[in-house]
Order: sequence, then structure tokens, then C-alpha cells
Amino acid sequence: MKKLLILGAGTAGTLMLNKLHDLLDLDQWQLTIVDQFESHYYQPGFLFIPFGVYTRKDVVKPKRDFFPPGAEVIMSRIERIEPEQRRVLLSNSVVLNYDVLIIATGARITPAETEGLLGDQWFKSIFDFYTIEGACALADFFRHWEGGRLVVNVAEMPIKCPVAPLEFAFLADWWFTERGMRNSVDIHFVTPLPGAFTKPRASAVLGDILGKKNIGLTTEFNIGRVDNEKKTIVSWDDTEIPFDVLVSIPTNMGDAAIERSGMGDELNFIPTNKATLQSLEHENIFVIGDATNLPSSKAGSVAHFQADILCENLLSFIDERPMRGRFDGHANCFIESGFGKGILIDFNYDTEPLPGKFPLPGIGPFSLLEETEMNHYGKIMFRWMYWNFLLKGKELPIESHMSMYGKRL
Repeated sequence: MKKLLILGAGTAGTLMLNKLHDLLDLDQWQLTIVDQFESHYYQPGFLFIPFGVYTRKDVVKPKRDFFPPGAEVIMSRIERIEPEQRRVLLSNSVVLNYDVLIIATGARITPAETEGLLGDQWFKSIFDFYTIEGACALADFFRHWEGGRLVVNVAEMPIKCPVAPLEFAFLADWWFTERGMRNSVDIHFVTPLPGAFTKPRASAVLGDILGKKNIGLTTEFNIGRVDNEKKTIVSWDDTEIPFDVLVSIPTNMGDAAIERSGMGDELNFIPTNKATLQSLEHENIFVIGDATNLPSSKAGSVAHFQADILCENLLSFIDERPMRGRFDGHANCFIESGFGKGILIDFNYDTEPLPGKFPLPGIGPFSLLEETEMNHYGKIMFRWMYWNFLLKGKELPIESHMSMYGKRL
């Protein structure tokens, strides 16, 4: 029996396991998935926890609830991958051989990459919201905070869910307004990018919304260190920005096992063919989701679109036929903007977010690059779609390739 091994049981790994369970002949293929954690977190929900919209129990379920019957599940830390021997060594001394390997080990924040970020003020006046621990600690802090200067800082790109820091600033504006203390909170968004977002047209729209909400914006700020005593962030050119509370989006990196295996770039992301999702160095290894070094967004929607392409190419690879599936960088993200409204963007490698209607041209019901209540409902409904459809590998009514229908140039 041949062996297909999946490393990582997050969004990308779990939905690939479910899709391949239906596509492969299980009399010929043994499917195995490896992860070190039993709990699956709905990471887009972390954004809402500091503002009391969700709690911890709203974003967590057991991973095993989403694995198909018959799949081999191993809970262990991955020690390293040995591609030449076609095997993976686990920290519990188990050695797993494979014929085909899918790496879906994701990305994680690494605050230690910035000097001083993990200093005395960590989880006192410096927080993240990209982890369940950080989001819950920030919720506790905000409940008793009396106001001051709130700085939201992106350390460097790329990061998971690139719109989340902007959403955090928008929600902070809404939440402190609802609590009647917005005049006591000075919100400032600090980014290494030349604008509010990575794509010029969306950056202009989102930057305009920041201005309308009286949220300060500092661009091209490359953080070098955090001064815990002075409560300032300091750039490499010694520009200082003071804060009373700092919400940091630390450097994102790939899994440490990728570094131990010598397979990643300087941030431990794996060089990957941007179209086929095949490893650039090993033909029987494929990479999906946040673990790749692709210029696409690191987001759940991207993993979903990649999964369809990867399944097509894997079946071709197994049959020793040319791989014709082409991932186009498609990303689709709801951006919560506060006060019951949201924005939707849809783009790929070559086309930046454009205005229009989605998914039905001229009808919607969602509006692209525009604040609407329906976009907010789409964001809220997505959690149900995630648990019940996306994670289980079920078909969703959105094409893997970006469509220009409904978009206005």
C-alpha cells in the first residue's frame, strides 16, 4: 500500500485530508496526518475576542471531530523531514515513510524576532491577538483600561490574514465608541508598508476609512526594537512612537521543523511552485497554505482555493501525467469595519481588489471594496461555513480561480 502523509492538521491540512479521503482509492493508499495539538482554533475569530464578540469557547473544537474515518492520526511534534530518504522523524521517535508528502505546517508569530517585544511589558501593556492566549489577555486588559494611546503595529510582512490588523483598528474605534470612551483613546496604525494595505487601490480605500474614523496612520515604519521602560517602539532609523498599549503583529515564520529540515527560506517558508504547489526541490512533496513562500495572502480562503488545485495536480502526479492545475493566487477576504459593516475584497496574483458585486455580477449580494451591512453578515456567517463546509472539504459556491465577472475596472 502506498503512503500519503500530511504534516499539519490546521485548515489546509485538514481540508486536504478530507478531500483526498474521497478522491483516492483507500485500498491502495494509506492516509496519515500528523499534528502536535488536539485543538483546532478558528483563527479569524481571534480578532473578535478582545472586543467581547467571541470568547475562547466560540473558536475552538477538537481536531479529531473533523478527520474522516480510516485516516491514521498521529499526535506528535515533527522533528524533521528527510526528503532524500522520503521519511519524517517525529519527536516520539516514530519514523514515517511516505510516497507523497503534503506540508501544511502553517505559520506562527515569533515575537522574539523583535528586540524588547517579549520584555517586561509583554501581556501587561503589550499584546498580540494572533494567538488565543494573546487575544484573551487583551480582552481582560481592555475591560479595565481607562484610555490612552493605542498603537497597532505590524512588525514585517508577510503575515497571516493581512487585513486583520486593519480590522482590529476599525473594531477598536467601534468598541471604544460603544463604551463612550472613544475621545479618551487615540488609535494609531503603524505599518512597514507604503500604505494601509498591500494593494494600491484597496490601500487607498482602507486608508480613507482610517482617516474618517480618526485613526492615525504611519507608513514605512520598520520596527527595530521596543523600549519597555519608555513605552515606545523604535524604528531602525531611530524614529520613536510612544504607546500606552501596544497591539503587535509580530514577525510571522514557518514551523520550526522546516528550519530543522533545511527546507525553508530565511523565514522558514518553503520555496513552492506558485502555479502547481509542488515543492521547487522535491517532486513528491507539495506545499499548501501558510507554509508556502508564495506571494499570495496567508489566509483560509487561499488554502481553500489552493486545495482544489492541489487535489487535481496530486491525482495527475500519481497517474504520472502532466499537472495542469494552475493556482492563480486567488484570495477572498471580508474586512470587518465596525458598526455592523464590512468590506469585501477579491483578488489574485495579477489583479488587485476592484469594486463591483460578488458572487453574482450586478446582484451580489456582497459589494466589493465598499462598506455594507451585507458584507458584515458575510463575515459573521463565515464561521459557520468554516466549521460545517470548508474544514470538511465540502464544495463551496466560489470558484478556485478569480473571476472578473461583476468587477468594475
